[in-house]
Amino acid sequence: QVQLVESGGGSVQVGGSLRLSCAASGYRYGSDYMAWFRQLPGKEREGVACVYISGASPYVADSVKGRFTISLSNTKNTLYLQMNNLKPEDTDMYYCAAARTFGDFVRNQATYWGQGTQVTVSS
Repeated sequence: QVQLVESGGGSVQVGGSLRLSCAASGYRYGSDYMAWFRQLPGKEREGVACVYISGASPYVADSVKGRFTISLSNTKNTLYLQMNNLKPEDTDMYYCAAARTFGDFVRNQATYWGQGTQVTVSS
């Protein structure tokens, strides 16, 4: 019952920045861990970042640690992923998602998914 709509993707040069946004609406039915995943066809899904709906315990994967930051708007209805110092390997389709547990996130699982937004990083 949760609708997730991503925006903010695009093409940037290496070292550039983007901020992805995810507008969330509807009842989460306990899926209170808001997350970003990335995946392209033929690639494994990777959990990029996760935060509890209260804003507590923000987490980012080692692959993006120090470069990406996950956060929520004050009203908790928008999820952000600030991406700095982008690298070519960050090129992917990024998906906003809502997971029931942090463990689900770690297992690259979620209950609700957005449609994805493309991020392309070029040299």
